[in-house]
Amino acid sequence: MSTSLAWDERYAGGGFQFGEAPNFYLESLAPRLRPGMRALALGDGEGRNGAWLAAQGLAVTSLDWSPVGSAKAAALAARRGVAMECVTTDASAWDYPEAGFDLVAWIYLHLPPADRAAAAAGVVRALAPGGMLALECFTPAQQGRRSGGPKMADLLWSRAIVEDLFGGLEVLELLEGTVRLDEGPRHQGPAEVVRALLRKPG
Repeated sequence: MSTSLAWDERYAGGGFQFGEAPNFYLESLAPRLRPGMRALALGDGEGRNGAWLAAQGLAVTSLDWSPVGSAKAAALAARRGVAMECVTTDASAWDYPEAGFDLVAWIYLHLPPADRAAAAAGVVRALAPGGMLALECFTPAQQGRRSGGPKMADLLWSRAIVEDLFGGLEVLELLEGTVRLDEGPRHQGPAEVVRALLRKPG
């Protein structure tokens, strides 16, 4: 398993690596959000998604394993005048609270297969009945493109991986294909992704 040090260096480099605006797919789900919902922004980095969710009136936990990223996330929330709990930990090892969240945002969090499975199991446990998981990650077709994503093939996602890890959740949307990213300097241009919106029964 890699460490958070590379991400610490990346986030310490100045500016926001993926911009300050939320992920477009997550933002498109705004009509489904309600003030007071409990949200977990997983692998939230510098806080762009968590801070946006907090601005929608949600009670947000922003989780990332980079202390530098978490500090920038807390500063972003403070600058925007929103409350957001920032937790610095490994997403694959965190003690996910039972039925603790109404929404989990899993946006561009790419983990080795065993860690990915552990985090996915935690997310399923942490979703309250009726809670939703919003996910967007790169697929193997992204390799060779310059719009971001991990270089190691086993970190990439697919529709089949989503179905395997979250088979107990109801599928509201599950799409795989090309999008155009405009998210800070590291996510620019055409990209190959899987997008999923899943709901826990109950």
